[in-house]
Amino acid sequence: MPKKSYKDHPYLFSFVFIIVLAMVLAAAVAIVWIIVSSISPIVLSIVSSISSIVLSIVSSISSIVLSIVSSISFIISSIVLSISFIVSSIVSLIVSLIVFSVSVDIRAMPSSSSVGVDIAFVGSRWVFGIPEHSESYALRDTVGFEPYRLYNLDVFEYEYHSPMALYGSIPYLVGTNSKRTTGMLWLNAAETWVDIQSTTADKGFKTSLSKEVLDADTKPRDVHVVNTRFISETGLIDIFLTLGPAPHDSYRQLAHLLGTYPLPPYFSLGYHQSRWNYIDQKDVKQVHDNFEKHEIPLDVIWLDIDHTDKKAYFTWCKENFSDPLTMINDLTEKGRKLVTIVDPHVKKDSKYFLYKESKQKKLLVKAHDGTTFEGNCWPGDSVYIDFTNPKAREYWASRFAFDKYVNTTKDVHIWNDMNEPSVFNGPEGTMPKDAEHYNGLEHREVHNMYGFYQHEATYDGLIKRTNGEYRPFVLSRAFFAGSQRTAAVWTGDNKADWHHYRVSIPMLLSLSTAGIPHIGADVGGFMGDPDDQLLIRWYQAGAFQPFFRGHSHQNTKRREPWLFSQNVTDAIRKAIQWRYKIIPYLYTLFYEHSITGKPVMRSLWMEFRDDETSYDEDRQWMLGNALVVKPLQDPEAQVLSMYLPGTREIWYEWTTGRARPSPGAVQSDKTDIGLYQRGGTIVVARENVKLTAAANKEDPVVLYIASNRAGDHANGTLYIDDGETFKYRDENDYAYWGFHFKKYF
Repeated sequence: MPKKSYKDHPYLFSFVFIIVLAMVLAAAVAIVWIIVSSISPIVLSIVSSISSIVLSIVSSISSIVLSIVSSISFIISSIVLSISFIVSSIVSLIVSLIVFSVSVDIRAMPSSSSVGVDIAFVGSRWVFGIPEHSESYALRDTVGFEPYRLYNLDVFEYEYHSPMALYGSIPYLVGTNSKRTTGMLWLNAAETWVDIQSTTADKGFKTSLSKEVLDADTKPRDVHVVNTRFISETGLIDIFLTLGPAPHDSYRQLAHLLGTYPLPPYFSLGYHQSRWNYIDQKDVKQVHDNFEKHEIPLDVIWLDIDHTDKKAYFTWCKENFSDPLTMINDLTEKGRKLVTIVDPHVKKDSKYFLYKESKQKKLLVKAHDGTTFEGNCWPGDSVYIDFTNPKAREYWASRFAFDKYVNTTKDVHIWNDMNEPSVFNGPEGTMPKDAEHYNGLEHREVHNMYGFYQHEATYDGLIKRTNGEYRPFVLSRAFFAGSQRTAAVWTGDNKADWHHYRVSIPMLLSLSTAGIPHIGADVGGFMGDPDDQLLIRWYQAGAFQPFFRGHSHQNTKRREPWLFSQNVTDAIRKAIQWRYKIIPYLYTLFYEHSITGKPVMRSLWMEFRDDETSYDEDRQWMLGNALVVKPLQDPEAQVLSMYLPGTREIWYEWTTGRARPSPGAVQSDKTDIGLYQRGGTIVVARENVKLTAAANKEDPVVLYIASNRAGDHANGTLYIDDGETFKYRDENDYAYWGFHFKKYF
């Protein structure tokens, strides 16, 4: 390395020169002072003053020069560091673009476009909601952890107990205690983060609000507070509050804001059999014939992406599904339906009608440079319908007409998947935030509503294809606040393990809390192969959840119920038969939801808010107000333990009729599901089960009367209509009966 001279550091040389000069001058002054001091005190005084002045001047000059040199050095260092950062960023960007094909959001810089709000739930110990997360039902504090993220993503085999974003987002949070239930809707479709901190306010903390939500006493005491913070990348501050005070008041208010789930078709409450993929018409026929052979009820067969012509939706694979109408009619004759998948990405193929028409009509999402946005999904190169455009939604709806979606009938219903939207080569597997939508909106502003707009258009199309006569069924993976108006929802690509089975219950309770009633998880797990015990337990749980579907990945073993040992097949059959017994009760709950907003699947605290134990319970649930359900969730358990909520309730075990008081824990045989009926209720059910919901519809029902603790009364309801049309709404063609049992002696 070559040696450096002083010429390489001119500022340093000047500084040293000045210091040396000052030292020489000081020495000279000292010598003069010694000489003069020996001559005269007066001269000494004069010289001393002059010396002080000279020293002050030299010191000041030195300080000024030092400051200048230091400032110049800092400026030079800052410039060098800035240039280094810019150069390294550019190099990293180039490497990312070349090596990883990463999409870069140029606007993803700190800006003033972010919006947020802090909300304190005074008096609340617990908060619930903000789905979707693989997390406990009562939301945990995020202090020291990642906040909950709301950003719809295609997540494969999602993590267990994590605040990570999943397939849907509803920014609705509920805080509750025994006195009041309060909800807050943060109506923002951009990426959102939610922080939660539970705390206790100082003693003596009292406000007019706290007197309402706390006990009426005036004694100073600690007040529980849950502080929450919502922060969204962009958008408006748009907040709605539901003030209760009772839980069902809060849900009625939420229904006024967001709407309710329209009464679903009767068949949709039966059992659904799905797989990626049933390979051809022969496969489909063998599956539903075997359900008949083994006397296992079934209402719907599902077809995944491989039923199409090379992943081009609204088409059929000619080799494997050469005569779809025959297949559909065969199902219809047996009282069954078909569901086909229709995803939002469009295969880029100049010969494909959906691509040609949507491009010609300018109905596609654009890239930030104004060109058509292209991404990669199941068909390979794909473009994406811009569902924020009303004309695009209208066009999409028109594609479900029978003359457009050929070889379909009113008995074909739709599954919208991959609608977060999923873009395999996009940032985080989704669409870049700077993609451009209708009216110049950036994707970042509407991301969480993309799937919402798609399933809304799908639902509209299914209604229009029959001129508004028949009720549609649509299942969507992505969702947002208000999705319940047009879609059922499931929890996505779960795994066949006990962790995912257990966490599916709080995930469904969170969805229900946020207003979506028709909900379920893939029974048995989508990925992997469940052991026999896990499969049985999952079927037992699914039978008492609103949406009941078995579904699995193409790389898993086939798991139709008859493919297992006789004991497993019998257990699965029994679980599905349980489902068909309670369909009249379930259908009534869905009707009551449609007019009141009350959840179908409820957490215990919604019915028993005076019971503190009920707030922490997320391994069991209420079905309506009458049934409490708990499936076995521990493979090592020798007995099934469950909690019977309430302060002075009585519960009856459904299989034996044995009475149990509450509150308290009970134990049951581990081979079955925990199922108790609440005293004071009447549940309407079927005694004899046939092979489809429609086949059972005209059969007699049985009233399960569970008297209250005093043994003198019970109440229940039953709703009946044709199960498939809108005549109940348009012509008042329905019956809604109340039943009342009273002991008069």
